[in-house]
Amino acid sequence: MKIEAYSFGRIIVDGREYHSDVIIHPDRVENNWWRREGHRLAMEDLSAVLADPPEVLVIGTGHDGRMMVPVDTLKRLRAGEIKVVVDRTGDAVEEFNRLASKHQRIVAALHLTC
Repeated sequence: MKIEAYSFGRIIVDGREYHSDVIIHPDRVENNWWRREGHRLAMEDLSAVLADPPEVLVIGTGHDGRMMVPVDTLKRLRAGEIKVVVDRTGDAVEEFNRLASKHQRIVAALHLTC
């Protein structure tokens, strides 16, 4: 999967455009990703990711970085031997594309707006 473009509220992955938060798996895009608390990421929000854990999980916290990733969530992910990258979504997209050429099992969970 390759992210071709990202702007506030919009992302293009492998030629297909999305306008809601997404989880990009190696073989598919999960559209309309929603979190229990909206701007706070919890482990249960990543159940689809954890069903088949990736080597790397890239988390995009939004255009302005408003989605919070609690320290406890990061610790639990890393305890499962998942490398976690957290950044504003624009930077997370760049990092995902860079890392995707090195890791076959990479997933991105991206908040597209604020």
